[in-house]
Amino acid sequence: MKRISRAVAVTAVALATVLVAACNANDKTAPGGGSTAAAEQGGTWHILTTSKEISLDPAKSQNLGISSIHLVLRGLTSWKTEPGKAAELVPDLATDTGQVSDGGKTWTYKLQSGLKYADGSPITSADIKYGVERSFAPELSGGLGYHKSLLVGGDKYAGPYKGGELASIETPDDTTIVFKLNKPYGDWPWIVSMPAFSPVPKKADTDPAHYGEKPVASGPYQVKSYTPGSKLELERNPAWNKATDQARTGLPDAIVMEMGLQPDVVNQRLIADAGDDKFAATTGTSVPAALIPTITGNPAVKARVATSPSGALLYLAMNTKRPALANPEVRKAIQYAVDKQAVQVARGGPEYGGEIASTLITPGIDGYSKYNLYEAPPAGDPEKAKQMLAAAGVSNLNLVLAADNTTGLGVAQAIQQGLKRAGITVTIKPLDSEPLTDLITGNQPDFDLTVSSWLPDFPSAIGNIQPLFASSEIGNGGYNISRYSNPAVDSAIAAATAESDLGKAAGMWGAIDKQIMADAPVVPLIYARNAFLHGSKVQNFYLSSYPPYPNQLIVGLSK
Repeated sequence: MKRISRAVAVTAVALATVLVAACNANDKTAPGGGSTAAAEQGGTWHILTTSKEISLDPAKSQNLGISSIHLVLRGLTSWKTEPGKAAELVPDLATDTGQVSDGGKTWTYKLQSGLKYADGSPITSADIKYGVERSFAPELSGGLGYHKSLLVGGDKYAGPYKGGELASIETPDDTTIVFKLNKPYGDWPWIVSMPAFSPVPKKADTDPAHYGEKPVASGPYQVKSYTPGSKLELERNPAWNKATDQARTGLPDAIVMEMGLQPDVVNQRLIADAGDDKFAATTGTSVPAALIPTITGNPAVKARVATSPSGALLYLAMNTKRPALANPEVRKAIQYAVDKQAVQVARGGPEYGGEIASTLITPGIDGYSKYNLYEAPPAGDPEKAKQMLAAAGVSNLNLVLAADNTTGLGVAQAIQQGLKRAGITVTIKPLDSEPLTDLITGNQPDFDLTVSSWLPDFPSAIGNIQPLFASSEIGNGGYNISRYSNPAVDSAIAAATAESDLGKAAGMWGAIDKQIMADAPVVPLIYARNAFLHGSKVQNFYLSSYPPYPNQLIVGLSK
């Protein structure tokens, strides 16, 4: 998989279920917002969702480590979150987060003893190997696939149905699994927390196309029933042992996902907080700006909105291959010309839109440190920008800004007006989402500026840096949309990627952040917030800086 992060709103302001207007309605007991009152064992948690289908097939899933698929399936490692803290990597099925050797190219894991599936049969290393192998099968495409380009021979492997076994995954015994990589990769312990590393017994994989409807459970819950477009019901897995699981609480007796709902229905039901909806929440349907007055005007509802302190980075990309923007001094002038405050207002204001940004690594990711290389006020410094352009010998600068014609025009217009004050003319080129993505990630980039948004797939700064600024990610569908290419940065990215000491790697990524910003290929705009409603009886429901979504593995209920 070429991509190393998710473009949550490529050149758009937001996707409705990902980047949302967030009200400043945090429960003060939870720094990330939401409820952290005492939860009790038992009850049925209801999840209200607009999704019409859900696949619990680990090979096909792109779900983050705190999402619903991990209620049913476990991996070698998992994520642990707490309010106000960065996500922590913890062992899951494995005894530790991995033993590295061979200069960072071999990772070995031992399974905990006594692990069982719902039917009482043992979980083995061979099951994990098979689970990873089936993720290579073309008929099971669509899942997170970082491992596919990292495992030796993965570029030619076609999965177990036609390609036999993958030799770079070894299982010397039932509790040991060894991964052979083609290059050092220090973030491998995060990779093995992804859905594809969930165990799948080969004997249970008799109908791969439908495996995701009722997968063999290794987590605290198993599928009781599934009706596409209507409902998914989960019940307890009797063989799950809480003592072996650092990431999940398994508090509710049952979980019911109500599917195919309209966004306004979801939010209105949660606002009303009646009947079973007292025990309900949404994990992906945002609070729209139109409902903010209703929520903020009702303290009881306001207390039930979980907001994220931070989130995806919204940024202005400057096409460095265009003659008008090839000079770094011109790009630095634009750093001062942009009115970030106007962008923030266009996104809903400081309470709703998010915090003004100045870094590439986002809060909540190791390696983030607050700095501002360009000390412009939030509303910009047009006079300084004019002076810098004059010093660079540039006048009558005319630029084309490609923008999403349904969700990106407000931010595009805010940028246009800010640059106008510095004497820069911006023409907005509105496009539908798909042709816009094709334009900015393709090989004929006929644009000067565009606005994009980016969220890593796992809590490592590699996801903030590598896909957006490595030379290898220019064109051919890559997301280095500023076309930034710096051999020194490429070398630094390679070194940080190979570092297996994650603390040391975080420092390396932080240095690369500043190294890139010195060349000014992008203007960080805001760290966008998320906001989700929950019922009055839902507890342990909060959002962190990363991931800016509720951790479904720890939610509980009160009576």
